[in-house]
Amino acid sequence: MSDDAEVLALNAALYAAVESGDTAALGRLWDDLDPEGVVCVHPGWPMLRGRSRVLRSYAAIVSGTPYLQFFLTDVRVSVLGDTAVVTCREDILTAVSEEDPGGAAVTTNVFLRRPDGWRLAVHHASPVLAGEEGT
Repeated sequence: MSDDAEVLALNAALYAAVESGDTAALGRLWDDLDPEGVVCVHPGWPMLRGRSRVLRSYAAIVSGTPYLQFFLTDVRVSVLGDTAVVTCREDILTAVSEEDPGGAAVTTNVFLRRPDGWRLAVHHASPVLAGEEGT
C-alpha cells in the first residue's frame, strides 16, 4: 500500500472511530511516541495539548453525542518524508439538539511516520459559517 493510501485509510479510520464511539480505536490512532506533542482543536474549542487531554476530549464528545456522522469532501493528502498532511471539509450531522443539527468544518490532520506505522499528531478543525463557500 502506498503512503498516500495508508494515510488516507487512517484518516478515514479516525472519523469511523468517532462515529462509532470507539475510544480504543482513537487511542491506537493518536501518536504515543511524543504524547506532549499531540495537538487537537475541535470546532469552537480551545487548543488541547497532550495526548491524554485529546483522548479525554474525544471520550467526552462521543459519550455526550447520541448520533454523529461525518461526510468528507475535498480530501487531499500530501506526504513529504515522514510527515503527511490531510486536508478536507467535514459536513457534520449530529443529534445534539433540534436547534443544532450539525455544521461544517475545514480540517487539517497531520500524521507522523513511526516505527509501527503512521500516527495522528495534529487535528485542527475550524467551523465554516453558514453561507460561506471556500475555494
